[in-house]
Amino acid sequence: MKILHTADWHLGHRLHEQSQIEEQKLFLNWIENYITTQKIDVLLISGDVFDTGSPSNQSKKMYFDFLVKINQSHCSHIIITGGNHDSPEMLNAPKELLNALSIKVVGKAPENVADEVFELSVNNEKTIIGAVPYLRDQDIRRAVAGENFDELVNRYKTALINHYNLVAEYCKSINKDNVPVIAMGHLFATGGKVSESEQNIYVGNLGHIKADEFPTVFDYIALGHLHRPQIVGDNPKIRYSGSPHILSFSELNYDKKIIVIDTNHQKVLSIDEVKIPRFREVYQLNGTINECINQFENVISNTYQLTPWVEIVLDELLESTKSIKELKPEEVFKLKCKEEQIDLKEQSEIWDAFNEILQQVKEQ
Repeated sequence: MKILHTADWHLGHRLHEQSQIEEQKLFLNWIENYITTQKIDVLLISGDVFDTGSPSNQSKKMYFDFLVKINQSHCSHIIITGGNHDSPEMLNAPKELLNALSIKVVGKAPENVADEVFELSVNNEKTIIGAVPYLRDQDIRRAVAGENFDELVNRYKTALINHYNLVAEYCKSINKDNVPVIAMGHLFATGGKVSESEQNIYVGNLGHIKADEFPTVFDYIALGHLHRPQIVGDNPKIRYSGSPHILSFSELNYDKKIIVIDTNHQKVLSIDEVKIPRFREVYQLNGTINECINQFENVISNTYQLTPWVEIVLDELLESTKSIKELKPEEVFKLKCKEEQIDLKEQSEIWDAFNEILQQVKEQ
């Protein structure tokens, strides 16, 4: 059985307000082709399918179109869990309909852990999946009146570990044939390397758990939340797949990946990382103005022909540079309109509307 682990698609994400719809579509086409050609049997998506809890119709269409295509492929099972960016209600809404297509969705922690555990069978191979979504504080921790912050942290962390233990115990209780058991999760595991694009999902160290605090019942733990592909705590059985495309300029210096787990004769035979193509070239230029200008000759596209994006980091101050605090709201608005190629002389109603809003804000 071939199982593909991916996470953190963040459909609808914009990099500095620039739409990433083009690379998102290219990724979905690429992974669809990979699933078909490599005969992937099970697809696991460990949270943050969408970038916001209220995704656009365009993002939702990409998601559902992809699921329909994969359902018609060699892939027999798809399991999707909610992340901290996802709306549990939005993900769960079509749950029963998707279930009829062998697509399991766990948007939030259910009342009964049995409802997030699935026994899968492909030909003569079987596996058990503990599909744990992002665990919100209110979903698993019972509030105690008068508890202080340290008590809150400890109580939540204990509840988090207990939830995984309950899932592990249930998986063990139904594992009559001693088949591989795989857990999913969306959280921050201690020791993981972050980028600038992950949203802090806990206060302080609330919910940070160590690799050795996961139950040993699991033969593999497919994590989401951190955008860099990585092994947790030197344990190759606990991994983040990372995001499939660049979500911040801090993510330029490593490859994006998916992870493929191969099982046979009821054992995990291999865990392999597969590099995802970089659909859009993204650069960071450092130095003086002249040094950055000279580096532009190295800014090129690739076979996907998407326009490259560049972040320029200057190590010198410009005399004409103003702090945002020095600019009036009217100046900022005019600069934004110029950037968006809006002619305020031709579209005076936009300028009038802005001034009306500005006046209301000042009055308040």
